[in-house]
Amino acid sequence: MEKKAPASVFCSLLMIFSSFTMQAQTVIPLYEGEIPNARPSIDQEYSRYERDTVLIVSRVSRPTLTLFLPPKEKANGTAVIICPGGGYTNLAMGYEGTDVALRFNESGIAAFVLKYRIPDSTTMYHKEIGPLQDAQRAIQLVRSRAGEWGIHSNRIGIMGFSAGGHLAATAGTHFQKDYIPNPKEISLRPDFIILIYPVISFRPPIAHMGSRANLIGQDPSEERIQDFSNEERVTDQTPPAFLVHAKDDDAVPYANSTRFAEACKKHGVPVEIYLYAQGGHGFGMTNPTSHEDWMDLCIAWLKQQ
Repeated sequence: MEKKAPASVFCSLLMIFSSFTMQAQTVIPLYEGEIPNARPSIDQEYSRYERDTVLIVSRVSRPTLTLFLPPKEKANGTAVIICPGGGYTNLAMGYEGTDVALRFNESGIAAFVLKYRIPDSTTMYHKEIGPLQDAQRAIQLVRSRAGEWGIHSNRIGIMGFSAGGHLAATAGTHFQKDYIPNPKEISLRPDFIILIYPVISFRPPIAHMGSRANLIGQDPSEERIQDFSNEERVTDQTPPAFLVHAKDDDAVPYANSTRFAEACKKHGVPVEIYLYAQGGHGFGMTNPTSHEDWMDLCIAWLKQQ
């Protein structure tokens, strides 16, 4: 007769599994108390699925950070804050967020998916800095709790896809100024930046005009365009960068990535760029036109930093 395990064993296993799941996917508010630059407003956030499996979140005004911590025995102390794309109008939280975080966990890397605010003058006094404030706060939060989460405070980077790539690049080129309260003077400079088919420039003909309009308006000043064209903000203090783009991207021209890489090289900033011949825009972790896995390349690059 087959012996059944005691109920206590199943309870213990369930507790272990539940504990790991909760640890891996804890969602916390990005801010404690008042959200900077926020107008009083009703929370109108909503989610939907496109093509049945693609989770899209819109009208975000209450930003959060979702924690994905690897098992302690695998953790290597590196952390990546992930900014999903969506043209500064919504967020592709699944295939440019959660899925990527889980892949990083497999390699011992802690990941944090940032649900940042969508630029909106009805929810923010200055919509152009709202996402950057959230990115800086995410860096500040992860760095301040690095010991608690088993992270090295000097191995915290930021990653972004498409418009999320613009946000990550902005965080990597605008850290000289604190856009959030920072009484403890925690460094808001990411230690590295990972940019996947990123929006970089707000100058035609390579600008993604939708992202530009959503962030800085339909008729921005020259000063505003220059401030948010991140290839023009690179200095010798810009963090090391890893970029991926497809040459046939008809939404965000790959010149966005090459110009940023050229600016990094000009200033002596370590940079690596991988260009697919095909793949278009928005392929996430897997480019179906190629056998080359850019995530493998990215993780190998992180180990070298």
